[in-house]
Amino acid sequence: MFCKEKFIVELVFDFQANSNKFIKYNHAKTMAIIKEFKEFISKGNVVDLAVGVIIGAAFGKIITSLVDDVLMPPLGYLTGGVDFADKKWVLISADAVNKVEEVAIRYGNFINTVIQFLIVSLCIFTVIKAINALKRKEVETPAAPAPPSAEESLLAEIRDLLKSQTK
Repeated sequence: MFCKEKFIVELVFDFQANSNKFIKYNHAKTMAIIKEFKEFISKGNVVDLAVGVIIGAAFGKIITSLVDDVLMPPLGYLTGGVDFADKKWVLISADAVNKVEEVAIRYGNFINTVIQFLIVSLCIFTVIKAINALKRKEVETPAAPAPPSAEESLLAEIRDLLKSQTK
């Protein structure tokens, strides 16, 4: 015959006995993960990457301002006062009465974004080219040749003696 109360009591005691093992196992596993994470963070690559992302975000804002505030106004002037940011093809006009929003393809914003991308790409290309040029200069400067070893010096002396004897 099956006794429900006895089964529940045994289940609770079994859970309590095994829960300590589970907690100890999870604590050890958590500490191992934390240790691994500390090792990962302490490597210079992660810090360098974080600095690069922050500088990249700031650089992106500078480029956006350069395109929107410096390059596009003269380009708009040259094209007859056209402001590219406002250029769009309206597919469905806005209707306030029926609460319909305008549906449009904003190709002017796309043109601005393409110009921003080209400027960023050019800047990155220039920086990488400069870094590669510096690396090539480091490689081109050869190290001073190592002095000949004792064996090589001795062999050179023997060779010179043999040459002088054959003459």
